[in-house]
Amino acid sequence: MRLQLGNRTLDSNLCLAPLAGYTGLPFRLLLRELGHTGLCTTDLVNARSLLEHNRKALALVASRPADRPLAVQLYGPVPEELRDAALLLEARGVDVVDINMGCPVRKICRTGSGAALLGDPAKAARLVQTITAAVHIPVTCKMRLGTDARHLAAPDLARAVEDAGAAGIIVHGRTRQQGFTGPVNLTGIRAVVQAVKKIPVIGNGDITTPVAAKRMFDETGCAAVSIGRGAFYNPWIFQHIRHFFATGALLPEPTFDDRLAVLRRHLDLMVEIYGEADGCRQFRKIALQYSRRFGPAREFDRRMVQLSSRAEFEEIVAAYRHWRARFLDATGELLPAYRPRALGESFTVPTGPNEFW
Repeated sequence: MRLQLGNRTLDSNLCLAPLAGYTGLPFRLLLRELGHTGLCTTDLVNARSLLEHNRKALALVASRPADRPLAVQLYGPVPEELRDAALLLEARGVDVVDINMGCPVRKICRTGSGAALLGDPAKAARLVQTITAAVHIPVTCKMRLGTDARHLAAPDLARAVEDAGAAGIIVHGRTRQQGFTGPVNLTGIRAVVQAVKKIPVIGNGDITTPVAAKRMFDETGCAAVSIGRGAFYNPWIFQHIRHFFATGALLPEPTFDDRLAVLRRHLDLMVEIYGEADGCRQFRKIALQYSRRFGPAREFDRRMVQLSSRAEFEEIVAAYRHWRARFLDATGELLPAYRPRALGESFTVPTGPNEFW
C-alpha cells in the first residue's frame, strides 16, 4: 500500500525507524536490497551541527541514490536553525524532514528539544510553521504519547503541528517515562489518528512480526507503520509483512545460513562505506545483535568483539560453525532447548545509544 506525505507519494507504507548507531547507511542499503522497505529515517541529527558542517553530522545524513526514499530526523530548539538545516537537506535531495519531538535523553530535553516539546504544542507549532514555510519537501513530526500515563499530550500536539503544516505524524506508543518498558498503548495511537484531520499517522512500537504489524493497523487505524528493533533483528520483516498481508500466510523463519549471508553483506557494506578498520570496529556491536537469533553464540560473540578485518570475520564464522554443531540435531537444526525464543511483543532492547530512543 502506498503512503502519501504531502507532495510525495511513497510506494510502501512500511517504514524504517531510526536506531541510533545501528540503522545507518549500510543497514538501510541492506534492507532495500532485501525488498519492500519504504521510507527510511536517519539517526537523530543536531540542526546546528549540520549547519556547521560537523563531520559526524554529515556522516549521519550520508546517502546514495539507492537509499531512497529517505527522511532525516532533526532536533534543535531554534526555529531558524531547523529551517536552514531543512533547506540544506532539501538541496541534498532528501525526501522528508522529520522533527524529533519525543527523544527523552536529558541533554536534548534540556535545550527545549525532543520530548520537551510534548508539553508545549504552541512552541512545536511555531517550529513546524517556520520550516514548512521555507521548504517544499514534506515535514513530519516524531512524538511519543506524552511525558507519562497521566499526561498524554500527543493528540493535542498532533493537531497543533498539523495546523502548522506538518505532512504526517509518527507516534511511538509509549510515554517518555516508559522508555521501552511495558506494552505499547495502541489506544493512545488511535487517539492521535482520530485527532488529526487529514494527514497520515504512522504507528511505531513493538512491531516485531507480521501479526504485530496487522494488529497495529487494525487497532489504531494508522496509515503506515515504522519499524525499528524488529527490522534489525529480522531484516526480512518488510517482505514478510507484505507477504502476510497479501496471502494471510506467514513465511518461514530465515535459516542460519540466510542470517549469515545477510550478516556478511552488512559487513561488506560497512567496509565499503567506512573502510575496513573503522567498518569492522563499528560492526562489532552490530554482529552481537544479529547473533541473538543464532541460538548459542558465546564463542561467536567472544571473538566478534575484537573483529579487526574482513578476513578475520570469515575465520570467526568457520570456527563458530564447528563450535555450534554440538547444539544441532541430526537434520542440522538447533535442538529444542537451544532455539531462540519467538519474537513477539516482549522484546529485549539492544544495549547502546538506541536504548534511549
